[in-house]
Amino acid sequence: MTSASTTTHRIHRAGTAQGILLLAGSCMPVLGSVLITPVLPQLSAHFAATPGSEVLVPMIVALPALFIALMAPFAGQIVDRVGRKPLLLVAMVVYALVGTAPAWMEGLTEILVSRVLVGICEAAIMTVCTALIVDYFHGQRRNRYLAAQTVVTTLAATVFIALGGALGGGGWHTPFWVYAVSLVLAIPMFFLLWEPRASSGTSAAEAAERVAIPWRRIGARLLVTVFGGFTFYVVIIEVSYLLVGAGVAADDTAVIGGVAAVASLATAIGGILFASLVRRLDVRLLPIAFALQAVGLLIVWIVPGVPGVVAGAIVASFGSGLVLPTLLRWVVATTTFAERGRVTGLWTASFFFGQFLTPILIGILAAALGGLTTAVGVVGVAAVAVAVATFVATRRLDAVASPSEDVRARETA
Repeated sequence: MTSASTTTHRIHRAGTAQGILLLAGSCMPVLGSVLITPVLPQLSAHFAATPGSEVLVPMIVALPALFIALMAPFAGQIVDRVGRKPLLLVAMVVYALVGTAPAWMEGLTEILVSRVLVGICEAAIMTVCTALIVDYFHGQRRNRYLAAQTVVTTLAATVFIALGGALGGGGWHTPFWVYAVSLVLAIPMFFLLWEPRASSGTSAAEAAERVAIPWRRIGARLLVTVFGGFTFYVVIIEVSYLLVGAGVAADDTAVIGGVAAVASLATAIGGILFASLVRRLDVRLLPIAFALQAVGLLIVWIVPGVPGVVAGAIVASFGSGLVLPTLLRWVVATTTFAERGRVTGLWTASFFFGQFLTPILIGILAAALGGLTTAVGVVGVAAVAVAVATFVATRRLDAVASPSEDVRARETA
């Protein structure tokens, strides 16, 4: 079925071109997170004489995720007040300017400030792209594009890491020029995207004046999203350390990179299968996804050595590929047009806050429990509890709290 969004003068019909642009825009936060990681050793060496550099240099990577979490709710407010398209275009242009800024900077403080601004822009970009996917598409087409967000961003992360490493051969400044890609995307976005309106012709700003954030419906779901963001990044961040702890040499990048790539592929496969699985299972897919994460993390804990890490990482990553789009659908796709920007911002903030917490909480657990493997196992136990809780919740909450799909479709059709 073709989706439609009505403006004042004409009917727009979203198609593949709009979907591709929104998926490409969704990759910008991934670009901010991983592109620079291959040149962190160069940055550490360059700023070795700077006081506190051992903490501040890693923050070049961590700050954007933190500020996505902090600023996405405000981006959601702006989305519903001033509109989707204007905010997206401004954020894409500013993102290119502040993202490339470290290419000609030499001071660590200035670079860190630019990374804060990158995170703010990413909060706006991710919030708008997700809201527009939900605005433009409905039914199975919406499910496919939400799943595609997981697949595309996961594969993009792999590409960006490789690209950052290749460009890093020309010095640590060079990879920062890649952020200019957002300018390339902004041009077709200007011509091919439009500002959606409700079926009555009401704009997002006008509708938002009358509709409050549905905290009662989404509050618990946002807490689950924080946990989902946390578990999603456990394997991504810790797999190399788990392999080293299992006996792989720290400089054996072929093995470490190979396992990371296979785990990343498993995440992509989970995302690819989401659309077909959610058609059969609906919200029951969420506890299943958390259960798969739990099984994978428990395998890492219980099965010794490299085989346990590899098998566990694959199973947990497959579950992660299902967790992300299922959570997004559970929270964002239940919203009305007037709520959507703000709820999308809150969802984005929750997920990226969970991402930011991952290395902190895993570090605390590992120190308290005497090892990283045990810490991962405890997270697996927690994922079992969340799987059970979401199984109960998805049977009760969705039957009474969400606007019907027919109503949501009429609002943007």
